[in-house]
Amino acid sequence: MIVWINGTHGAGKTTTSALVQRLIPGSRVFDAEKVGETLMDIRPGLPETDNFQHWPPWRPLVVETARRVLDYTGGTLVMPMTVLVEQYWREISAGLAQHEIPVRHFILHADQDTLRGRILGDTVLGPSSFRLAYLEPYAEAARTWLHAEAEVVDTTHLTPAQAAQRIAEDVKG
Repeated sequence: MIVWINGTHGAGKTTTSALVQRLIPGSRVFDAEKVGETLMDIRPGLPETDNFQHWPPWRPLVVETARRVLDYTGGTLVMPMTVLVEQYWREISAGLAQHEIPVRHFILHADQDTLRGRILGDTVLGPSSFRLAYLEPYAEAARTWLHAEAEVVDTTHLTPAQAAQRIAEDVKG
C-alpha cells in the first residue's frame, strides 16, 4: 500500500510523513522528489523547466520505483510529495492501479494565511519564494479537483504529530 501525503510546499509533508512511518508497522518513507533530483542531475540537462514534474519521465519513474520497492520489501510506502497538476496525479494513480497497488491519498491543508506564515517563519529552511509561489496553484487545485481526490487533513490547528496520528488511524482503521 502507498500512503501518499500531498499538499503545497511548506504544508508539513516531510515532517508528518516521518511521524506516520513510525506509527504504521512495516512502513518506509519514499520521497518521490529524489526521482526528480536524479533527473536534474542528468548532463547535459533535460529541457529547461521550473518543475521536474513537467518532465514526462518523472511520473512513470515514480510509479516504477514505488512498485519495485514494494515488490522487494512489502509493507507500506509513505510518500510525501506535492502533486498539483491533475493530469500528473491521474498518470501516477493509474500507473499504481495497473500494478494493483492500493493508494490512500491524503492532503495536508491549511488556509493561505497559515501556510504563508509557516513558510515565512520557517527556522530550518528560511523564507522561500519557491514555496510561496505554489500557494495560489495549490488553492486552485484544491478548489477544482484535489480535495475531491483525497482525504483532507486540515492542519491549521494541528501539530504534525496530531496530523500523523489522524492519518495513521485512518489507514489502520
